[in-house]
Amino acid sequence: MEFIIALLAVLGGLAIGAGAGYYGRSLVSKKRIGQAEFASTRIVEDAKEQSRAILIEAKEESLELRREGESEIREQRSEMKRSERRLANREENLERRGSNLEKRERSLTESEREAEELQSDLESLKDQALVKIEEVAEMTIGEASEVVMRQAEDDMEHDIARRYRDFEQEATERAQEQGARILATSIHRMAAEVVSEITVTTVPLPSDDMKGRLIGREGRNIRAIEKNTGVDLIIDDTPEAVTLSCFDPIRREVARLAVTKLIADGRIHPARIEEMVNRAKKEVDDSIWKSGEEAIFDAGVRGLNPEVIKLLGRLKYRYSYGENVLQHCLEVSHIAGMIASELGANVKLAKAGGLLHDIGKALTHEVEGPHAEIGAEVAAKHNVAPKVCLCIAEHHDDVMTSTEAFIVAAADAISAARPGARKDTVENYMKRLEALEKVAREFDGVEQCFAIQAGREVRVMVQPDTVDDVLASKLARDIVKKIEDSLVYPGQIKVMVIRESRSVEFAR
Repeated sequence: MEFIIALLAVLGGLAIGAGAGYYGRSLVSKKRIGQAEFASTRIVEDAKEQSRAILIEAKEESLELRREGESEIREQRSEMKRSERRLANREENLERRGSNLEKRERSLTESEREAEELQSDLESLKDQALVKIEEVAEMTIGEASEVVMRQAEDDMEHDIARRYRDFEQEATERAQEQGARILATSIHRMAAEVVSEITVTTVPLPSDDMKGRLIGREGRNIRAIEKNTGVDLIIDDTPEAVTLSCFDPIRREVARLAVTKLIADGRIHPARIEEMVNRAKKEVDDSIWKSGEEAIFDAGVRGLNPEVIKLLGRLKYRYSYGENVLQHCLEVSHIAGMIASELGANVKLAKAGGLLHDIGKALTHEVEGPHAEIGAEVAAKHNVAPKVCLCIAEHHDDVMTSTEAFIVAAADAISAARPGARKDTVENYMKRLEALEKVAREFDGVEQCFAIQAGREVRVMVQPDTVDDVLASKLARDIVKKIEDSLVYPGQIKVMVIRESRSVEFAR
């Protein structure tokens, strides 16, 4: 029973609690609904106020835009009015200018007519003046033009000569130091002996009785010597000496050795003569080979054919203008090598070309043609390098195709032209000096000329009133060109033109 009461009490309490909760929730809901209605009312009112403010602002802006548009329209109207006024003013100015131009055109037409009249008057006056000038000057217009042209040509020639002299002086100053250094270094480093050309050889005898033994019975010994050697044996009144004469130096050397051996042996008869001549030939051949080997060793040239070495050795007994050809070839080889080293060219090629440049002279008695062509052909035949053959062939040509060929030609000229290198007769020497002086005297303004230093220099004295300083330079060039074109000479010739002015008075 008590349990039921308690249960009822609990159920009642639950019902009361549920009702109270429902009532409370309903109150809260009503309160929230009221707040929401109030908030929505406020939002609507705010929206209306904002819409009114926006409308007002839009009206104000539209009014402002309208005022600005009206102002711009007024300004444009005023600008248009000003433009119209300017256009009107321009039209008035153009009209005034047009009238002025018409006036000027009429004035110019009148001026042109007056100018034409003046021009015709001037032409007539000019013709009259030219006639009077011709009468006064005693020459026609053509003659006067020729005088003016000649004067202009003289002035131009003078100016060209002056400029050429300036350019030449500048180029000379640039090249002189380098060229002088190279040539001086090459020449000073090379010193060689000087020998003279001979066509006879003298063999000393122990006594004059040996002359009869050399002649032999009925001259059989002398005939045997001449037949086996190809040399003329001259036995004259020269005490204790006989002379061997022959243009072939090798045969002359063979004969000298053979005769010397016969004199030393004392047994002189045809069979012994033939034996001694054969021995002498062998000795000469050995000497030729040894000389060729020494030459290539001295020059530093390697790889040559033995036949080329023999030909080179034969040059030991060959002379050209009094200069030993083998010694000359060695000298050219050394000078060419030094010049090539200074210029940065091929030193080995230059030395080989210098050593072999005159090898053709060993065969000039046997083969026809210039020694340069002969030497190049022989060298090519014995497998000498083509560039070396080119140096041999071109060392006397005016145009050269390689630097080394030009170096060999320059070294050849230096070796041949140095003082004392070559022998010359007095007659040829005088002829060369006279030819140099004759070339210089052919030019106008030359007063005196002198060939000095064995024909290496020509000094020309000119008339100071006729030749000035600029024309003196041109005269020197003209003389040099005439010498180059008309004369043949070794080395180079210096031409010096001297212009001197003197004023002399006497006090009495």
